[in-house]
Amino acid sequence: MTNTIEITKANTSKIHDVDFDNLSFGKVFSDHMFVCDFKNGEWQKPEITPYAPLTLDPSARVFHYGQAVFEGMKAFKDEANNVWLFRPEDNLERINKSAERLAIPAFPKDVFMEGLKALVKLDEAWVQPGFGNSLYIRPFVIATEPAIAASPALEYKFLIICSPAQSYYSGDVRVLIAEQFSRSANGGVGYAKAAGNYAAQFYPTSLANQEGFQQIIWTDADTHEFLEEAGTMNVFFRINDTLVTAPTSERILDGITRKSIIQIAKDSGIAVDVRPIKVSELVEASKNGSLKEVFGSGTAAVVSPISAFSYKGDLFEIPKMDNNFSSIFKEKLLNIQYNKSEDPYGWRQSI
Repeated sequence: MTNTIEITKANTSKIHDVDFDNLSFGKVFSDHMFVCDFKNGEWQKPEITPYAPLTLDPSARVFHYGQAVFEGMKAFKDEANNVWLFRPEDNLERINKSAERLAIPAFPKDVFMEGLKALVKLDEAWVQPGFGNSLYIRPFVIATEPAIAASPALEYKFLIICSPAQSYYSGDVRVLIAEQFSRSANGGVGYAKAAGNYAAQFYPTSLANQEGFQQIIWTDADTHEFLEEAGTMNVFFRINDTLVTAPTSERILDGITRKSIIQIAKDSGIAVDVRPIKVSELVEASKNGSLKEVFGSGTAAVVSPISAFSYKGDLFEIPKMDNNFSSIFKEKLLNIQYNKSEDPYGWRQSI
């Protein structure tokens, strides 16, 4: 494939029609998108075009066999109006890992980075300044070959679209610990950002919503004894002054925000214990007062404090603390992302 990206600019921008003070997450999109097709055994010429609907054959395999993977990342604008990306190579590595699990061809790193930066540069006016504001970036791949035989597709489309975003959740989150439904199982696709993983969560999550909970904390499919992750977040538990989180596995997504928080915690002198944790341990810690905090982490949510969890019909409230870990991590992470502090890790990249 050629690395030269053909850019077709939109005639007019939609940005003047957007109320940036009242955004619904993921419903407004910037003026352009990145598109690259896979045909004849290789990725074709990449393009940046005006954002527009796609035309797909009804027999496109994505509709029938779910060959679709995606990523979530963000661009941030600092006080000098410079725009920054956060750990973009990690997102490419993970989407290619997800793609491999679903028999989708890997996307080249150099084309991804060039296309990503060109797209964000072109739509940089959509990256609004101010803490909490960002441009949410969604790379994804779908199987487009028109054929309904049950086998991997021979044609795919790789796209990147962008959506201006504010804080994902407002206020604290209340969660229900899963006792019946499962998010993923050993040998499955839990570690991949496969579209179907999220579709399968919607029904049990809707049941939890009806009970007043925003998210489910999933447990292992075999016994439902071990805590894993929430619907859109990895989960951390502060027991006394130790930060505990489940290890990544073939069932648990290797969250980029999760990795960043673990690194920041260690460098802040906070004990980090990456290990399996039982629901019974969490319940006991809540009862004896050693459970100080629970919070989720993710690209969209960044860091979301969890104020209560429910298990077997019992509700466990988590008291608010001064100098809580979640606020410390969120501030340090945002300061790096918005170029307000040094970045000793090399996570931040200018476009």
